[in-house]
This record gives sequence, C-alpha cells and structure tokens, in this order.
Amino acid sequence: MRIWTYIRPFSYRGDDYVVELAAHLTRNFSRLWRGDELLDEQSVHQRDGIQTCVHALPADAGEDTRVEVGYVNWWSVGIAVLQGDDTLYESHPGKNVRVLEGLLQGTAMSSMTSQSDSCHEPKTEPAPTAGSDLNVAQMIESNQNKWERNKYSIYADMALGALFFLVGKFTEDLALAAIIGAAAGLALVVVQRFVKVDLLGGFAVFGIIMLLISAGFSLALQDDYWVQMKSTVLGIFTASLFMIDGVVRQGAYFGARIERYMPMPLHHGRIAIGISLTGLVMAYGNYLVAENFSEDFWLTYTTFLDIPVSMAMFYAVVYWARKKPTDPES
Repeated sequence: MRIWTYIRPFSYRGDDYVVELAAHLTRNFSRLWRGDELLDEQSVHQRDGIQTCVHALPADAGEDTRVEVGYVNWWSVGIAVLQGDDTLYESHPGKNVRVLEGLLQGTAMSSMTSQSDSCHEPKTEPAPTAGSDLNVAQMIESNQNKWERNKYSIYADMALGALFFLVGKFTEDLALAAIIGAAAGLALVVVQRFVKVDLLGGFAVFGIIMLLISAGFSLALQDDYWVQMKSTVLGIFTASLFMIDGVVRQGAYFGARIERYMPMPLHHGRIAIGISLTGLVMAYGNYLVAENFSEDFWLTYTTFLDIPVSMAMFYAVVYWARKKPTDPES
C-alpha cells in the first residue's frame, strides 16, 4: 500500500531529471528519471531502518556525479546532487539528507546490508565497541524476527480497516459497518485459538475489550453521527489508559508491549505517554472532520487520510522515547 510519493525535479547540464520516492507500508522505492527514461531504481525494506538512496548519474554527466535521496526531517524527503565532494544542487539548502539514516535501528546499517537490499553503496563505519549490547548484524536479525512474528497481526488490522471502509462505502450505513467490523474482530479472536501465527498482536486482551465496547457503542447509538464520534470517544478513553500507564506505572503494561514491535529499546513510560498524546490529537482531528465535512469525506479520512498524520506523530514519539547508549538502566 502506497502512503505517499515525493517528487524532486532538478536540471543538470541541460538535462531535466526527476527523483521519485514512493513510500509504502513495508518498502520504499526510489527512481531516477531523465525525461521519460528510467535511469535507476532502488528499494529498501522498512525493517532495515531509514536509509539514503544513492543514484549514479550517467557517464556523460561527469565522473562520480550522483544524487542522494533521503529524509531531511520526519515528514519530507530531499535530494542532493554531488560530484565528488562538491555539492551541485540541494532541494532543501543546508539540510542533510542523511540526518535520519539508520535511525530506526539506532545505528547506520549500510556496511552490513547487501546492494540488493540497501539503497546505497556500503561505506565504512566504526566497528561496534566490545561493550555494545547489540551489534548491527544482531539488530538486522532482530528486526527480521520481529517482522516475521508480527506481520500477520498487521495484515489482520489492515483487513479489518478495509472491511469497515468497504461496508460503509457500499451500504452507506456506518452503524452496520462498525458492527460487522467488530464481529470480524471477534471472529479473529476465535480463529486465533486454532492457528499458530499471532493474529492479535501483543494487545489481545485489550483489543477484545475495545471490540466489545465498540460493538456496544454502535448497537446502543445506531446513529451515523455517533458512529463517527466513536473514534473520538474511544480515542480519548484509550489515550487516558495509556497516560495512566505511562505516568503511574512508567509504561509497565502498554509501553512494554509496544516495545515488542520496535527495532530498538524504548523508555516504556515515554512511549506510553507519547502514544497517549498522539491519540488525543487524532481524536480531536476526527471530531473536527466529523463536525465540518460530509460523511463520505469522513469515511475516506478515517480509513486513509489520517494514516500519514498518525505515522508521522508515531515516528516522532519513537524518536523521543528511544533509549540511548548513555541512558542509565531502568
């Protein structure tokens, strides 16, 4: 599923080039075009962390001329055209396109990944110190194991969201869509008893409770407006639970379970508080859309448009909650 596409045009020696970076849920694709000609295409899996793609320009553009493509902040991609050590062009002047490189693993990974699974050529990195808790190879293996363990629950969440959207779109009955979505979720709970793969993730008990509340909400108030408000009401309720866990229990329940999905160690209290604040913002956003736009637009927003916003906020929370090597043991 494509989340966003960044287009970065530039001109060099009379030729018009375009860099296109397509961000998907599981993998990013970077392409370099000259006119209508595709010169290079690379990809990197999300589990390998944020990486910088390097596209070599054709030989007639000059020796060692290349374009680097990377995130200049949490929400935007920039490019830098280089020749040797000289910078010829920057889409975001003064911004470093490698600033977030390797962040989701807490270290640069390029020296350990193959050219087929990395966006840029290997470069020399300092060797891990003897006291390091995890070296880069162990991080890669850990991330792969986490993805294999959690991917089915992610697929299940996406399927439930798609079911709610399709039922609501074709029946124009949001109460029915909510009830069917809750029934499908409860069916997953039953199926989980008979399969070995994890369909519910680390929040099984909490998820079951929320499904029951959601179904009861829709049955008691079979009004489209209140079905729209359900996300706001439940969002505030859930955010309150996360905040209590983060402040009172230092994230012992929710924070610890969220860390299970992350490729680096986190402060449990910080991640729980950050998720709580994210939930409050998203609950308020849902309220604004429901109050000021059509039901059809709200359905599109709640299924697709709020994803980039929540993901950007989530990445910011993870950045704030990540543990540094210098942090004392909690």
